[in-house]
Amino acid sequence: MWKPRTRPDTFQGVGIEGLSWLQEVKERFGIAVATEVATPDHVREALFAGIDYLWIGARTSANPIAVQALADTIRQTTRSPKGVFIKNPVNADAALWLGNIERLEQTGVPVAAIHRGCNHRPCWSVAHTVRTARPDIPMLLDPSHMSGDAAKIADLMAKIEELSLDGAMVEVHPDPKSALSDNNQQMTPAQLADALDPILSRLCLVSLISTPNESEELNWLRAEIDELDDTLWATIAARMEVSKRIGEWKKDHGVAPFQPERYQKIREKIKEKGDYALRIWEIIHEQSLNEQH
Repeated sequence: MWKPRTRPDTFQGVGIEGLSWLQEVKERFGIAVATEVATPDHVREALFAGIDYLWIGARTSANPIAVQALADTIRQTTRSPKGVFIKNPVNADAALWLGNIERLEQTGVPVAAIHRGCNHRPCWSVAHTVRTARPDIPMLLDPSHMSGDAAKIADLMAKIEELSLDGAMVEVHPDPKSALSDNNQQMTPAQLADALDPILSRLCLVSLISTPNESEELNWLRAEIDELDDTLWATIAARMEVSKRIGEWKKDHGVAPFQPERYQKIREKIKEKGDYALRIWEIIHEQSLNEQH
């Protein structure tokens, strides 16, 4: 209904008019409906329309004053939602996320967390911290925002089982290319079904044999280190790209690729971090020189 966007000239949501569409869906199909809210007016309009669940997006979640205002409005409104979902803030701040959960719990309405990552990064350490601190509330995965790419959603969905999460919020559209926003991260209904089939099959099997996920903590830690590895390789690749540009500049200005004085200066600085750091840097430096030749 309301779509907080970076640019004012992009699609901002259909507004109040769309609430009647959700009412029709609820009445015709007998299913619960939900929408994102960002202001107290949004809360009042949604609850007056009989919307079952509200969620607070990552941009709003970054502002504790805004979240408190939403919580106060929920508490003061005659009609209460069945539950409120709170996404993690866009910045990697577990304490702020936990604080927002506590603010919403003061309404007396059930609260659930949605982990959507930070700027198309998983930020597993943030979710791990919150999950450890509050294992008593549900946590859902938002692989659509986490990846920003529909092709990556199926792989991320496997984390629901590995990390013992409680579900997912996935963006689905019958024709993503024609979507008014976020079309790169939207799946078709058929793609969602394909992604869910293996997960649901395994979950049914686990339910039948009642085997607890004893490796859950290890899976969280592995998820964190996998993310760090991805960041590390991306950083090294970016460094090599800059090395190529440096090499081009040196050729244009008649400067030799290898500069002994700078090499020794950086080497002494890296050496302070330990022998392992020096060995890694030597390999990176050697490859950088290769890129400059």
